[in-house]
Amino acid sequence: MCLELTLELICFIMDLSIIIVSWRVKKLLEQCLTSLFKFLPTDLAYEIIVVDNASGDGAVEMIEEKFKTVKTIALKNNLGFAKANNIAIKQASGRFILLLNPDAEFLNDDLSKLLNTFKNKKSVGILGCKLINADQTIQPSVRRFPRIFDHILMMFKLHHLFSLKNYLASDFDYEKPSVVDQVMGAFFMIKREVLEKIGDLDEKYYIWFEEVDYCLRAKNAGFETIYYPDFAVIHHGGQSFKQLKHLKQQWLFSCSRLRYLWKNENILAYLLILFLTPLSLFLSFLADFKTND
Repeated sequence: MCLELTLELICFIMDLSIIIVSWRVKKLLEQCLTSLFKFLPTDLAYEIIVVDNASGDGAVEMIEEKFKTVKTIALKNNLGFAKANNIAIKQASGRFILLLNPDAEFLNDDLSKLLNTFKNKKSVGILGCKLINADQTIQPSVRRFPRIFDHILMMFKLHHLFSLKNYLASDFDYEKPSVVDQVMGAFFMIKREVLEKIGDLDEKYYIWFEEVDYCLRAKNAGFETIYYPDFAVIHHGGQSFKQLKHLKQQWLFSCSRLRYLWKNENILAYLLILFLTPLSLFLSFLADFKTND
């Protein structure tokens, strides 16, 4: 009984747990942490947890030297995005959990406004903010849940012939707060109540689709995902996985797509995409071979 009360008190005191999973982006991670300590509100009770996915780039040592209050979890192997986040989530104490990419930077101290919006809307379970590029232009970060046709177009790069406007939410107004299907995982804030009801991220996603799946799970459990434009962060965009060869990226993306379909579509749709996946990967291989020739 005493232990339960103590845990409840800790969660009440701690407003926000910020979790950053990092892989071979030491300089960007340092910029990210510097921006957090510069702009996080002084009256906010928070903790920062960095999970290093076996980077071997000196990031852990950098944190220990320059950011002594940051908790570091150094993994011996790269466990992927979902599993690494879950390890930190299990140690997090905040009422709100922010999954933040290491290539993101805060620009101001307006986070309290965002948190107040989140607190006051009980139906909201997941929140994403405005993401901008380094040149201050809007970075698309809201999408609708993908349909089978969308998957096929993406697999065979046919979006130039057939429109992906619905899936990409090309008509979305990034200046208005809105209830949306999904927000990008670069800034992905979750209420603890959601975690308690639907659980952690699905660790069978190594990378990609885990946030899409989580938004859908939250929606099915009665929670809304909202986009909040009055708080913005710079997102340099996919810097970790730009280091992977294109075919490896396609393989990981294909595996995650199949996992998503297995969980959320009918068996015929899953089998169709499973059948088409080897052809899609072969075409990616030919494209890479032609590029490198």
